[in-house]
Order: sequence, then C-alpha cells, then structure tokens
Amino acid sequence: MEEIVRRSLLYDFYGCLLTEHQSRIYQMAVFHDLSLSEIAETAGITRQAASDLLRRVDRQLQGYENNLHLVRKFEEVRRCAAKIRELSDGKDPDSFRQISGLADRILGEI
Repeated sequence: MEEIVRRSLLYDFYGCLLTEHQSRIYQMAVFHDLSLSEIAETAGITRQAASDLLRRVDRQLQGYENNLHLVRKFEEVRRCAAKIRELSDGKDPDSFRQISGLADRILGEI
C-alpha cells in the first residue's frame, strides 16, 4: 500500500485516539505535506521534535492497527464489495453462490 494512503487510513481509523497536538502535527505532515522545517516553524517546536513526534505517532497508529485490525477489516470488506459488484454484473449461474459467500465474509468482518 502506498505510504501516504496507509498513513491516511491509519489516521482515519485511529486519529481520534491521538492528542490534539499529535493530531495537528500529523495532519501537517500527512495531509498538508509540510516539511519538518515547516512543521517546526508553524508549531513552534524544533525540527527534531517534529521528527520524533511523527515517528512516535506512526508507531502508535500502527500499534493500534496491530491490535484492532480495523484497516485490514475495512480493506477486506472493500475487496468483497468489489467482487460482489463484479459478480452481480455477470450471468454466471454460480455467481449467486459466490455472492452469498462474500456476503457471509463481510458479515463476519463487521
């Protein structure tokens, strides 16, 4: 998964668990693509502090994912939904069985 997309998804799912300061700095880096120097100047911290905070938040968000697996489950549901859409467009008589199986997988994830 592309790094920016991965970081965005982790933030979408777990960003509410960050402090306001962590969230603000992380948004500057990930969503506004500011450099460490720009973040440091904007936030009134050192470049090293910005770097340390971003590394710490990345580890924290990944730790949440390692324990809760919300992003993994989201990706699995998205894959199943795409497959259901593909199968529903076809005329294959086996499609209904496959759709039923995918629906069961989705229900098992949520």
